[in-house]
Amino acid sequence: MSIVRRLFVLPLAALLAFSSTAAAAGQHVVPPSQVAAALADHVAKQDADRTAVREALARPEVERMATTIGLDLTRAKAAVETMSGADLERAATAARDVNQQLVGGASTVVISTTTIIIALLIVIIIILIAD
Repeated sequence: MSIVRRLFVLPLAALLAFSSTAAAAGQHVVPPSQVAAALADHVAKQDADRTAVREALARPEVERMATTIGLDLTRAKAAVETMSGADLERAATAARDVNQQLVGGASTVVISTTTIIIALLIVIIIILIAD
């Protein structure tokens, strides 16, 4: 009788192992909709960061500063499209500071704004050199 039990127990154990593996394969730790939403949020944040940098680079004050230090703004604007991660966040933070300082068409540029513009341009130069 023990041989008969062994013949039935082995296939039954294999069947149970396979069914639990198959059931686990259908389950997700994070629902696909939540992953899609997180990805969409990330893409939206990067788009907003790029928009902030583009707005700062389009300002006449930034264009004058770039010309003064010899930076090709066309190349810098193209580099914005390839930025990601921490580089994009740093550039966007500096760009938002520039945009906020110069909002309303302020005609006077204070030292802190000039410093922020230079920091933004330096970040972009470093990224251009790295490429």
